[in-house]
Amino acid sequence: MLAAGRLGAPFLAFRRENGGLALHALEENGSPCTVGRRREMDLSLSWDSEVSGLHAELACAGGEWVIVDDGLSTNGTYVNGERVAGRHRLRDGDRIRVGRTVIAYNASLASTAGTTVAATGLLASLRLTDTQRRVLVALCRPYRDGGAFATPASNQEIASEVFLSVDAVKMHLRGLFSKLELSKLPQNQKRARLAEFALQTGLISTRDLA
Repeated sequence: MLAAGRLGAPFLAFRRENGGLALHALEENGSPCTVGRRREMDLSLSWDSEVSGLHAELACAGGEWVIVDDGLSTNGTYVNGERVAGRHRLRDGDRIRVGRTVIAYNASLASTAGTTVAATGLLASLRLTDTQRRVLVALCRPYRDGGAFATPASNQEIASEVFLSVDAVKMHLRGLFSKLELSKLPQNQKRARLAEFALQTGLISTRDLA
């Protein structure tokens, strides 16, 4: 995953039928990528019976990748749990679900360079309390082994690890969302963005998750 990211081009990561990790690079020239069950698709998920023959298409618009499902699929296309209606712009770390298959979108280094600079400035002024840090470590714990397919820990899982009530965990997470300027994100994206920020910037390290 890291080696693919260093090549610069955006790519997709998913699990094959046997559980093995597979990567699919998106064309640097922006050529569309078709997704479906038929073998002639650019990204063929032939083993997933819930995927339509032609399920969705990834297209490049103005240097940004979008996923398109204009009624192509029978069961729909979802990004971070929300069904796509028409076109949906993809951001680094988005989880796309088609049928039973989850596909992680990984942006190129070039397209994320701007946010990395902004995050570094924010990180320099960030001060966490001991409890906020413990909550953040617990939130990121599933990423220790899950890689691109991990999801942040639930409030109950965090509460059990750090010996707090669920309400207290929610309060500390709200504080973290505010400090990291994530409060305006849709509710279903905040936790994943928080975990990804913490891991990508080194605020939480793999040693913390051991």
